[in-house]
Amino acid sequence: MVTVIAGILMLGVLVFIHELGHFCVAKLAGVKVLKFSLGFGPRLVSKTWGETEYLICLIPLGGYVQMLGEGVADDETELSDEDLQRSFANKSLPRRMAIVAAGPAMNLLLPLLLLPIAYMVGVNIPTFLDESPCVGYVIADSDAHKAGFIAGDCILTVNGAAVTSWTETDKALIPYVGSDLQVSVERAGERLMLAVPAENTSLEGLQSLGLLPYQDAVIGTLSPKMPAEIAGLQEGDRIVRINSTQIDSWYELHTVIQELAGDKAQFEIQRDEALLTVAVAPKLDGEHEMWLVGITPLQHYEMKRYGLIDATKIGFERTFELVELTLVFLQKMVSGHVPANNIGGPIMVMQIAGQAAQTGLSTILTVLSFLSIQLGILNLLPIPILDGGHLFFNFVELLWRKPLSLRAREVLQQVGLALLLMLMMLAFYNDIVRIFL
Repeated sequence: MVTVIAGILMLGVLVFIHELGHFCVAKLAGVKVLKFSLGFGPRLVSKTWGETEYLICLIPLGGYVQMLGEGVADDETELSDEDLQRSFANKSLPRRMAIVAAGPAMNLLLPLLLLPIAYMVGVNIPTFLDESPCVGYVIADSDAHKAGFIAGDCILTVNGAAVTSWTETDKALIPYVGSDLQVSVERAGERLMLAVPAENTSLEGLQSLGLLPYQDAVIGTLSPKMPAEIAGLQEGDRIVRINSTQIDSWYELHTVIQELAGDKAQFEIQRDEALLTVAVAPKLDGEHEMWLVGITPLQHYEMKRYGLIDATKIGFERTFELVELTLVFLQKMVSGHVPANNIGGPIMVMQIAGQAAQTGLSTILTVLSFLSIQLGILNLLPIPILDGGHLFFNFVELLWRKPLSLRAREVLQQVGLALLLMLMMLAFYNDIVRIFL
């Protein structure tokens, strides 16, 4: 419940910023604003100040600013001379375009404020991201496994571009989603070239290819009332051996624990300088059909804080990276290189926002920035009924020197609504599949 409420609040912030852009530019352009609403459907709260009614409505999945003369139905409405001067439809084309573009623009500009603040507050960054991109584990049957990667490989170049860290390597992969990858690695002092075919998931980085950093078999957290806690294991314990099987990394634990199939096993652990042996019997998780002992690995993070100038520089760079990543994702999805099941809907957005809201301020600001960019770019898509669709109509008017006919706008808006509904249905379907499957 807390996650849902937090998600609604964070989504509400993004919607408010978006609609505030439309509202402010409309006021500056002299347009009469009739309504400013957060949410759709039945109104929960309503208050009129001046000439504008401000509303909070039941369905928290968006919002709107209603302006005089904005709808196609208003074209035939009789207006007084005063209202005619303040009608959206009677403003110059540049002013109308500015009003429409202001909403997405606010969403794209918001991270330029939030991310520098996040970097000044301090961000927890996994230490491996700044380390050399050396492979600790290769997931079986993954793209990387099929390409011939093995544990211990250190990546030197990606399609000719030199990389020195996990972060640089992840960035280098983005432009090549849907393309063949030629990855140079160092293995036992020799330099090898490995090929990853175009059908890969490199948009999400090395880990989505099946390459994971080295992870010690050290316990970070224990789940309450699970076998590991009951047996007396503690945070910081290093698992050295299970029965006769030596454990060299965290990734080996899953296979060994599944092979136990619930049988009690002797876990040899290192605690400080002492070696101890503890009997642990895995417990079956019926929902996911796997055996668990209730432990997670110790993750190493570094808290990085920056001064105003550096935080602003890094925040701006990160904003442009997120915009580029979103545009590449859209391009690759349209071209068929990214599966449609990667599309997330409001449920996924609320889950991400809700989980972030229960962590630190920097995480909240970072997630808000990411979602704000997604919302801004989504609204600029040239689909009638979205802001991008209205801008498309404006560009047509700019080229033809006259607006589209009322009938043409009505038909295109109906087509746009149908496309948007299909996209929402796909997004909701993906959200539900992620939850229940």
